Amino acid sequence: MEVKDLFITPIYIVIVLGLAFTIRPLVTTQQTQKYFFPALLLKIFGAIVLGLIYQFYYQGGDTFTYYTHGTQHIWEAFLDRPSKALKLIFLKAQLDADTVEFSRQIWTYYDPASYFVVRVGGIFSLVSFNTYSTMAILFSVFSFSGGWAMYRALLKFYPQLHLPFAVAIFFIPSVVFWGSGLLKDTLTLGALGWLVWAIVGLFFVKRRFVIHGIIALSALYIIYSIKIYIVLCFIPAAILWVGYDWYSGISRMEIKILVAPLVLAILAGFSYLLVTEIGQGDERYSIDNLGRAAEVTARWINFVSEKEGGAGYTLGDFDYSPVGIARKTLPAIFVTLYQPFLWQASNPVMLISALESFALLMLTLWILVQGGWKVLRPALLHNSLFLFAFLFSLSFAAAVGFSTYNFGSLVRYKIPLLPLFGIVLTLLWYYAQKNRQQGKASASY
Repeated sequence: MEVKDLFITPIYIVIVLGLAFTIRPLVTTQQTQKYFFPALLLKIFGAIVLGLIYQFYYQGGDTFTYYTHGTQHIWEAFLDRPSKALKLIFLKAQLDADTVEFSRQIWTYYDPASYFVVRVGGIFSLVSFNTYSTMAILFSVFSFSGGWAMYRALLKFYPQLHLPFAVAIFFIPSVVFWGSGLLKDTLTLGALGWLVWAIVGLFFVKRRFVIHGIIALSALYIIYSIKIYIVLCFIPAAILWVGYDWYSGISRMEIKILVAPLVLAILAGFSYLLVTEIGQGDERYSIDNLGRAAEVTARWINFVSEKEGGAGYTLGDFDYSPVGIARKTLPAIFVTLYQPFLWQASNPVMLISALESFALLMLTLWILVQGGWKVLRPALLHNSLFLFAFLFSLSFAAAVGFSTYNFGSLVRYKIPLLPLFGIVLTLLWYYAQKNRQQGKASASY
C-alpha cells in the first residue's frame, strides 16, 4: 500500500456506501435490511485487513503478485497508451510487439487462471489510479453482491431463517477474510453467489429468464476461468437440486415409483456428460485425469510446505485410484471441514482458522445431539435445497482435502463451501427443532 491509498480509498468508500444506501431499499426487506450494511462493511474491512496482513506479516504473496507484478504494469501501459492496457486486459495472452515491454513483467501472464484475476484487477485499476486498497475494496464489493444475491434467493425457500442464513453467508471469519481483497477466491465466491441466484430464478421463481440466463453464464465463465473444479462440483449438485424438485412435484405416488429410476439415470447421465465436457477445457480436470491431478497437486503443495516450514497434513498412504479415493473420502471431508485442530496452528493467522474449525465441529456435534441426525435422512430424501447444499459441500470438501495437503492453503480453498455447509447445518437445526416441538405437542395432547 502507498500514500495514495490514504487519499483515494476513502473517496471510493464514500461512493460505495452512497450507492449501497441507494440500492438497499430495492434489495432488502424489513427483516433483512439490518444485515445489509454490517455485511458490506465487514467485507470492506476484510479487504483492507487482508492487504495489511499480506504487506506487514507475510511481506508478499498472491495478492501482491496480482498487484505489483500484474495490474501495476497494465496501469503503466495505460499511461503509455490506453490501447495497450485494453489489449492486455481483453486480448489473448500472447507475444505482441505493442505490449511485450509490459507483458514480460507480468508474472502470471501465461497462467490463464491467475491472469484472469489480473485482467479484472486491470479494469479496476483504470478507475482507481491503480490504488491497491481501492481495487481490493471493489473486489470485495463484487463478492458481497454475489453473497447478497444468494442470500435473497435462498430466503425465498425459508424466509423465517433470515438470521442463521445471514450468519452462514456473511459472518464466517475465514469467508470474510479470504473472500475479500485482490484474490482468486474473492471472484469465485462472488460468482458462486450469483450463480445460485440465477439457478433459483431460472428454475424455481421462473421469471426474467434472459437476465437470469446471462448472469448464470457469466458467473460460470468467471468460475470456470479461475477454478474449474468448483464448476465440476457445482454442476452435478445443481442438476440434482433442480431435477429432484421437479420429481417431488409429481403428485401420484405410482408415477413417482415408475419414473424414479429413469429420472435418476437421466440426472446422472446429464451430470456426467456436462462434467466430462467441462473437463475437456483443461486436461488436468478430465474424468480420466482427476485422480492424477489431485495427487500431483497434493504432493507438490506438501513438498513446498515441508521445504518452507509450513503446516502440512497427510491422509496417509494410498493410491489415487477410484478404490483408494473412496477409502479416503471421509477423512478428506473431515480434514477440510474441521481442521486444523488447535494444536496444529503454527502462527496467529492459522490459530484463528483453528478456532473457527473447532467452533464448526462443536456446532455440528451440538446440532446432531439436538436431534439433527434424525432429520438427516428425511432431508436428503425430501428437501431439494438441502440435497444440493449437502452434495456440493461434501464433494467440494473431498476434492479440496485430497488435493491440498497444506493447512495454510486449505483455509483459503475451502471458503466456497462454508456458506452452503452453514445452510446445511441451519436446515438440520431447523427441522430438528420442528421435530422436538411436534413431539412435545403430541405428548401434551
